[in-house]
Amino acid sequence: MRGKRARKRTLNPDPLFKSKVVARMISVAMTQGKKSIAREIVYSAIKNLNEDEREALRIFEQAVKNVMPQQEVRSRRVGGATYQVPIPLKHDRSEALAVRWIIGAARSKRGRPMVEKLHDILMDSYQNVGDAIKKRDDVHKMAEANRAFAHFARF
Repeated sequence: MRGKRARKRTLNPDPLFKSKVVARMISVAMTQGKKSIAREIVYSAIKNLNEDEREALRIFEQAVKNVMPQQEVRSRRVGGATYQVPIPLKHDRSEALAVRWIIGAARSKRGRPMVEKLHDILMDSYQNVGDAIKKRDDVHKMAEANRAFAHFARF
């Protein structure tokens, strides 16, 4: 028997840009509970995108939007066989995946400070190239390849 569903926690916007996406990025970038360092890294990466803060935030949000997947595959067991069933994503899940993929792509690069790596990944994502975009495309290809099992999805 399954337990109760977890409650959605409300995410407070970050203090500088008043954006929930930036707050989510800071939370994902944080390691070992050091939020002030994560804030410094994310804010510096965003400010390096453009001299104008509003334009820099717009570029950041567009980069995240470009990485956001529209659907993903979930495993579904039907009659002894496991199928990869494509399902459309809600905005929150899609945004969470995009932020996670951007931070993961930045961490996978070696040899430079995290601010520079994150800045490069954000610029790549804004231009629809790079590792995070490749991850999104892989997820979309997987969902497209398994479209035949879409009728197993439960809505």
